[in-house]
Amino acid sequence: MARRHLTHPLHLPLLSRNPLAPTRRALCASPTPDAPAPAAEAPVEGADPSPAAPSNPPRREEPLHETVLHMIRRRQWTTRLENSIRLLSPTLDAPLVHAVISGAAAEGRADLALQFFRFAYRRAGFRPGSDTFALLVPALASRRMLNHARCLVLDTMPSFSLAPDEPTLAALIAAYGKAAIPQEAVKLFRMMPDLGIPRTALSYNAVLKAILCRGREAMARRIYNAMIAEGVAPDLSTYNTLIWGFGLCKKMETAVRVFGEMKGHGVTPDATTYNTLLNAWVRAGDLENARKVFDEMTGEGIERNSVSYNVMIKGYVEAKRVDEAVALFAEMGEKGLRLSEKTFAALMPGLCDDQGRVAEARKAVDDMAERRLTPKDKSVFLRLVRTLCTAGDLDGALEVHRKSSQFKHFLVDPRQYGVLMEGLCSGGKCGSAVEVLDELMEKGTLLSPKSPVLEPSAYNPVIEYLCNNGSTNKAETFFRQLMKKGVDDKAAFNSLIRGHAKEGVPEAAQEILAIMTRREVPTDPESHTLLVDSFLKKNDPAEAKTALDGMMQQGHLPSPALFKSVMEALFNDGRIQTASRVMKSMIEKGVTENMDMAHKILEALFMRGHVEEAIGRVNLMVENGCTPDLDKLLVGLCENDRVMEAQKLSDFALDRDFDVSFSTYDRVLEALYTEEKTLPAYSMLCKIKNKGGIVNQKGCDTLMASLKSEGYSKQADILSRILAENAPSTSKRGKRVAMGA
Repeated sequence: MARRHLTHPLHLPLLSRNPLAPTRRALCASPTPDAPAPAAEAPVEGADPSPAAPSNPPRREEPLHETVLHMIRRRQWTTRLENSIRLLSPTLDAPLVHAVISGAAAEGRADLALQFFRFAYRRAGFRPGSDTFALLVPALASRRMLNHARCLVLDTMPSFSLAPDEPTLAALIAAYGKAAIPQEAVKLFRMMPDLGIPRTALSYNAVLKAILCRGREAMARRIYNAMIAEGVAPDLSTYNTLIWGFGLCKKMETAVRVFGEMKGHGVTPDATTYNTLLNAWVRAGDLENARKVFDEMTGEGIERNSVSYNVMIKGYVEAKRVDEAVALFAEMGEKGLRLSEKTFAALMPGLCDDQGRVAEARKAVDDMAERRLTPKDKSVFLRLVRTLCTAGDLDGALEVHRKSSQFKHFLVDPRQYGVLMEGLCSGGKCGSAVEVLDELMEKGTLLSPKSPVLEPSAYNPVIEYLCNNGSTNKAETFFRQLMKKGVDDKAAFNSLIRGHAKEGVPEAAQEILAIMTRREVPTDPESHTLLVDSFLKKNDPAEAKTALDGMMQQGHLPSPALFKSVMEALFNDGRIQTASRVMKSMIEKGVTENMDMAHKILEALFMRGHVEEAIGRVNLMVENGCTPDLDKLLVGLCENDRVMEAQKLSDFALDRDFDVSFSTYDRVLEALYTEEKTLPAYSMLCKIKNKGGIVNQKGCDTLMASLKSEGYSKQADILSRILAENAPSTSKRGKRVAMGA
């Protein structure tokens, strides 16, 4: 069984007393009308005659509806909250409910107003009237809670035997129009006769505006004709709405006809009517007719106001007729008309885009600052800063930028920072560009999802400057913010790699390179070269080799000097096989330089016993047209007592008919004789004789004796026959076998 939560009055000492009830102290302090006033006490002899210090002023009692509003605003709606409201007011009367609904609606919390209304009539016994719904429905409609408002009108009100009035439905129809749902507005409008609500100009105006917002001018004409047919007299708001809507659809003939019908129906146009028609002509791009309407206003006794001038100034600026716009602006000042934010917003684009009017534009900015007008259009300052930068007035651009940052509640467009940084870098003021960048990053404007992305020409110069002047970390922080906006700029990535490499932080550069690889951004060979050199300077040849491999994977060919640097670093670090792999990549890429380094690596491989790998490298070099000096290599191996390695290399050379001197082979045979390697020497000697080579007869005799003594009589007989068949030549010079392969 669920546990019941009981609320005792003692649990809520602050809420158990009605704040409107007088306190006990107040009752005691206030005399009744019938009671005599207490006599004044006589002053005590010797006492200070000065007046006594005033007591604390009495505490102002908070109205009950404000207390309820505070409670429902701060606390979650639960049964405990409802009990607390009942303790404050056991019965909820209409003034209290209306005050709470009005207060919540004024704060934009129509949801709280609806929640309190439901509690009042469902659990507190409150019976709403038409005036209650007249308060609640417009509040819900203004906050786009249209389904709730519709249910109240069509379901809840009939349950209380109440019929909605026309203003309530007109507010709901207008809300559907603002929400771009004209079909629902038309349904409600057509439903009014069924609900017994007569339609007047109020509801007609609401539905006309709702459908004209979506450009349905044909339907608007039908509804207007039906309005005339039903005998509903259009009022001034009706004609203003029609002229506005037809102008919005650029149906100027219809708008002018409606304007003419006004006078026929006895409706006198006012300033709003003329301004609406004026704006329609400007929107249509017909400034001649707009000017006629503008001049006609004075003749009709209509005083032209700030709105009239703002519309004409905007039209002239859009038509590139800035002189006439400036003249109207000056005329406004002469007449003492109020210059609003919209006035400057209409004029400034014309001043900002013209280099010849930069001084006027800056003066207008100063005027806005003095009047404390905050422009809503961010492009005003952006255009002015761009024009100043194009004109080469960088100090003026900086001053305008600083003033734009001083306007209250004005967020500077990130593109303005970009234009300014680009102009400063182009003008050689990179230090000032960095200061602008610091301001941009400090405000965090780029992190906003709605902020536009900067152009590459704006951020690349400052990133390059930072990377070239030891501030690559700051440049990377800035660029990572751009990366969150989807920027994958090749130039910026490569600048970061070069910057980190120059500053001796190759790990950071390698991380940037990995990001580029993941995002498939093309890399720059110079960046890879700097990264490899950075690892070499840091005495880390293994990472240098990794960076070199990455460079080749990206399709870049390292220079011969870079190959040599990496091979030397690996060789000196004792990483012979790793250096051998770099040598292999170099030869496969067609780089045939650095053969001196390749010879050292081959010799080291043989010396360490990596014979198969060394022979494979020799074969690769021969196939690519860069045959190593095998004579020198074989002699070196013999001198270092690496006889078996020399014998294997000799067999490989004999099998492939490589260009090796027979005297070198003799040197290898002598080493084999000395080491008593009888069978390897026999095999090598047979190959030499088969090639027609000349060998030392004394050594051959010694070898045959060794074979016989070791029990290899068959091999000794074969060698004897070979020597007999291939008599030695009379020439004393050793023959060389032509190169094969």
